[in-house]
Formats: sequence, C-alpha cells, structure tokens
Amino acid sequence: MTHHIISQHPDRSSVDAGFAVRPLSGPRQGARETWVEVPSQEGVAAAWCYSDHRSYLPNDVVRLHVSSNRDRVGLKIYREGAKRILVHQTGIHPASFHAVPDRAYERGCDWPVFSQWTIPADTPSGAYLVEVVDANDVPLGHHVFIVRALRKREHALVLVAATCTWAAYNDWGGANHYFGMHPDTPRGRAPILSAQRPWARGQAWLPPDAPRSVNTKRPDKAGPVRYEFIEWAAAHGFSKYYALAGWASYERLFLMWAEKHGYVVDLITQDDLHHDHGALDGYRCAVFVGHDEYWSREMRDHVDAFVEGGGNVARFAGNFMWQIRLEAGGTRQVAYKYDARTRDPLAATQPALMTSAWEDPLVNHPGASTFGVNGLRGIYAGFGGMARRGPRGFTVFRPEHWAFSGSGLGYADMFGDSVNIFGYEVDGLDYTFVDGRPEPLGTDGAPQGVEILAMGWATLSEAGRPEDAYSFMLGDRDTLFRASLLAPDATAESVQRHSRGSGMIVHFKKGAGQVFTAGTCEWIYGLSLGEEAAETITNNVLVRFLGLDR
Repeated sequence: MTHHIISQHPDRSSVDAGFAVRPLSGPRQGARETWVEVPSQEGVAAAWCYSDHRSYLPNDVVRLHVSSNRDRVGLKIYREGAKRILVHQTGIHPASFHAVPDRAYERGCDWPVFSQWTIPADTPSGAYLVEVVDANDVPLGHHVFIVRALRKREHALVLVAATCTWAAYNDWGGANHYFGMHPDTPRGRAPILSAQRPWARGQAWLPPDAPRSVNTKRPDKAGPVRYEFIEWAAAHGFSKYYALAGWASYERLFLMWAEKHGYVVDLITQDDLHHDHGALDGYRCAVFVGHDEYWSREMRDHVDAFVEGGGNVARFAGNFMWQIRLEAGGTRQVAYKYDARTRDPLAATQPALMTSAWEDPLVNHPGASTFGVNGLRGIYAGFGGMARRGPRGFTVFRPEHWAFSGSGLGYADMFGDSVNIFGYEVDGLDYTFVDGRPEPLGTDGAPQGVEILAMGWATLSEAGRPEDAYSFMLGDRDTLFRASLLAPDATAESVQRHSRGSGMIVHFKKGAGQVFTAGTCEWIYGLSLGEEAAETITNNVLVRFLGLDR
C-alpha cells in the first residue's frame, strides 16, 4: 500500500490552509506528520475489502468488494470472540486492482463484487472478520462486519459497536473527519464520509504488539512529547489513528472478555441503533465500550426511550462529543464539527441539528442527559502532552455504592492506575466538593440524582517546556473550541479555566431504567489485562442490569 504525507510540523497558521499532497519519502516524523491511506498497485502485497452493509441478519447475503495488487486471492471469514472460529472460506480466485476513485472517502468506491456469502440461518450474532489471503495463505488485508441476532435473547448483553466513530477516524481513500486531502477545509478534513470503502489498516485487525493510545509509561523527566502508537504506525504502515477507533482496539477486547466470563453477547451497530427505534427492545442491558464519540440525535432518542422504559445502559466508554447526521440510507456520515456554525447547511435554519458538539448552546443537548457525563467537560489524560504524568486510574469517593461491592476499595483508593485505565479521552461534569466528595453543580445538563462515584482529572491543552512545544500534536485546539462555545469572553483567564476537565464514574436512574457510566476510553484495556477492581465493578454492573443470579 501507499501512504501519502499531507503535512509535516504544522504550525497554527497552516492548520487552516489546504495542504499539498506529496508521496511519502525521507525520514518519518511520527505524530508531527499527517498521512492518509491511498492504495497503490505497486509496492508490498496488499488487499482492501469492504462489504455492502455494516451489519446483517442470518439468511442475508454479504457482498464483499475486493481490490488487490496481487492477481490471485482468497477469503476467510472468522467469528470473533473468546475463540476465533473459521465459518467460511473461498478458494483462490483471480483478483484485480481497482483504482481509488476521486474523493472516495466522500463518494465511495463502487468496486465490483468479488465474492458473496449467504449467512446460514443458525449463525449466531457477532463480529465477523474477513481475511484476504494470497495463494500461499499469507494475509493481505482485513475487514469486519456485524451479524445481528435473528431472535433477541433477553439474557444477552447487546453490545453496540461504535461504527460512526470508526468511520470518523477512517482515513482510507484520502480523508477522515480530522485531516486529509479534501479541498478547501481546515487540515483537509472531510465533513462527509462514505460507508462504501474499506476500513483503514489497523481498524479491523491488529498484531498483538500494537501500542495503545496511552503511552506505556509516564515520563520521569521533562522532554518532547511522545505519541508511541503514531510512531509505531508510521514505522509499520498502519493508519495514523488506528489506536483511537476501530473494532480491533476496543469492541473486540470487550467481546473476548465478556465471553470468557460467561456472558452471552449480541451485537448491533450504531447504524442499526439509528435506523431502528426498537433495536434495543427485548434486551435488559445495552453496552457501549471504548471510544464512542459520534452519535446522531436518533441514536440518543432511542437509547433514552430504552432506559425510560426500563432498560439499563452500561457505558464503559469515553468522549461523548459530536452530533452527526446519517444520510442516503446511512451510507453518508456528516460531521462539520469545529466548523459547523459556519459551514453546516443546517446551522442557520435548524441549529439544533447541526453537527457541532452536543454542548454547543445552539445544539443545546448535553450528553449528560443520556449518559450522565459530557465530552467537553473531560477530554485528555495520559495522551501525548496532556496530563502525561498524571494518575492513570480512578479515585474512589463513594465506596459504599453497590458497584464497588466486593472490590475492597475504600474512600480515596485508586484503581486501574497500573494498567492505564484512565485515558486517553474521558468524560466529566461541572462539580464541586462537599464534605470531601464530588457533587455535580447541575450547570451542564447533569441529570437529577446523578452520583459521582469516582473520578480523576484531565486537560484540554498540551503542556510542556517552551523548547518542547514543537512536538505538540494538538496544543490548545480543544481548549479554544470549548471556550468559544461556553465562555462569555475569550480572556486568558477564561481560556485557562476551560482547559481543565475531569473523568468520572457515575450512576443514575432515569424513568424505569438505570445508567452506569465509566467515562474513559481505556476501561476495556483494564479488563483485557485482568485488573481486579475493574473486573469486579464491571461484573457487578452487568449482573445487576441483566438480573442474573450469580
């Protein structure tokens, strides 16, 4: 494959200019360099695959579109979980390299169907990994799709895959919602993304040694900022943001953990949640994990109705930030983000539906009303130059809560620090301390009765010595954005105040249901490493919400 560099060492002025694209050459610059995945007919052996939909039911036909720079390839399809099970494979067949259409990131690929698979009627719900192999059975590329349950099982967890966040970070074909080759937008980011393209390399499959988003160790002295996962991606040809969103980094780890611990898990996608108001009906507990940043209003409405009607939500995820729209039957994802007020066509006529932050006063639908915490009140911890020497666990303030039963945790105890459970993005609330315990101020949409069980601290700004500022990837971008939305003025004092955030574990009741939120992206990493307190808390929540007798 070929990666294309878009920019090296961008300063503030260059962030709002377009970038000339040039082929990758010379020494790599890691985090200070931006590149996108654009396939090439030359170079190392590779293949790229996408399916006509992101999810299916048993008996449906999965149509797989494949391009490869090798002339003969085959397919293997595995069910992911505690055990990876081969469920289908093809022989080796002639393959073709299909050029990447202009603005494929926005318009899709329109490749011919390479192979199709009719899903057997007895196929269980789950995630299905497609592996493209060459004639010697060497993997060339990967894809993943979801199979929903034909008959819902009340005792099953329903895990909602964060496919809209996967899409937002997918730079395949030239752009994502963050950066790229799109003309006339800041950093070349694309406000419209197509679902008809492959996932970027690293989103569907990763080798076991791929670094996480949080650096393995805290630095013990001052120096330049490091983003270890981006350095690794640059050296090994993976997507720059592979560790920030995708099946391989997040949902897969939870599914493996849950099945290992005896839970029955059904899967759906955010697309399903958006289009089907009854997608969660028939389940007792819906689960969201990892990095789950992009949501449509319809998705939130359906979750709210589920909880108010007696359903339970367990959210072990962070960064509930952006409202999006899905268009063209769900094949187009729209997110203008930082530019929504000036670029989104709905900003003038339907500001509540524009694709800005949920906490934007014009949108006026803080995420806390659904999940108990907000994205802009949290943000970064242990990530790059943001709180890089801070604690990487939660400090407990209400150990008497049932979620901590059997954990052995007491007031002011910390858990998860040894496995970096607190980061890379976290969600919090406006709060104060009363008698040594955090209480929500209620100034940011916090629901009535929400309890802050544990918390930690975060920041929206990258910090370090002046001589190390050249290494900052994000700087104070998000601080300035938050202040521009929430502050009456842009004084230095106001901007500094809006650089401070928090990450929280909260619980509240809503209608006939309940919500438990551990507002951090990396909770699942603690589970995957067997962190005792995180496992105990997770089991307490799931057992109670499912009504199990354990």
